[in-house]
Amino acid sequence: MTHKIRVWDLPTRIFHWALVLCIVGLVSTGQIGGDLMPWHFRLGYSVLSLLLFRIVWGFIGGRWSRFAAFVHRPAMVLAYLRGRGQAEHSVGHNPLGAGSVLAMLLFLLAQVGSGLFSDDEIAASGPLAKLVSNASVGLATNYHAHIGKIVLIVLVLLHVGAIVFYRVKKQQNLVPAMLHGDKELEQPMESARDDLAARALALLVFALCAAAVAWGVQWAG
Repeated sequence: MTHKIRVWDLPTRIFHWALVLCIVGLVSTGQIGGDLMPWHFRLGYSVLSLLLFRIVWGFIGGRWSRFAAFVHRPAMVLAYLRGRGQAEHSVGHNPLGAGSVLAMLLFLLAQVGSGLFSDDEIAASGPLAKLVSNASVGLATNYHAHIGKIVLIVLVLLHVGAIVFYRVKKQQNLVPAMLHGDKELEQPMESARDDLAARALALLVFALCAAAVAWGVQWAG
C-alpha cells in the first residue's frame, strides 16, 4: 500500500519552472547580446525576485519546501551516504540534493548580484555599477562573465545528471512530482500545505520581493 502526499506546493513548483525559463532566457540573451541586452537585465531582475521569494518561502512555505526540511547537519549527511538515511529523506530533497539546491541558490545570487555591478564597456552596464569603484566593477564583470557562468553551467549539468541517474539507476522519476506536486510513498508522511490561503500568501510575498527589486533598480537609476 502506498500513500499519496503533496510534496511540492504550487508556489514552489511555479518558482522552479519560472527559474528554469529565466535561466534559459538569460543564457540566450547574454550570448546574443546587442538589442537583447535590455531583456537580459529584465530577466536578471526576475531571477533576483524569484530568489528572494524562495529564501522567504524557505521559512514559511510548505512542509517540504522549508529549509528546515532539507538542511541537515554534516553527521546526517554522512549517515545518508553510508546508507543509514531516514524515511523523510525520500520525500523532498535528500541530503545530497539539498546541497545541490543550496549551491544553486547561492551561486545564482552571486551571479545576479555581480551582474548588478558589471559593465561590459560597450553598451550594457548594471544599475549599481556607478556606486562602486572601477576596480570593483572590473572584478564583478570578470566574475559574472566568466567564473560565475561556468560554475552555474556545471551545477545545472550536475542537477540534470542527478535526475537522469535516479531515473536510470534507481528507477525513480523525480520530474513528475515537480509538475503535479504529489508523490507516492511507502510510509505515511505529512503533506505540504497547498491551499488557497498558502498560495495567496506566496503571491503576496513574491509581489513584495518584486517590488523591492524594482524599487532598488529605480533608486540606483
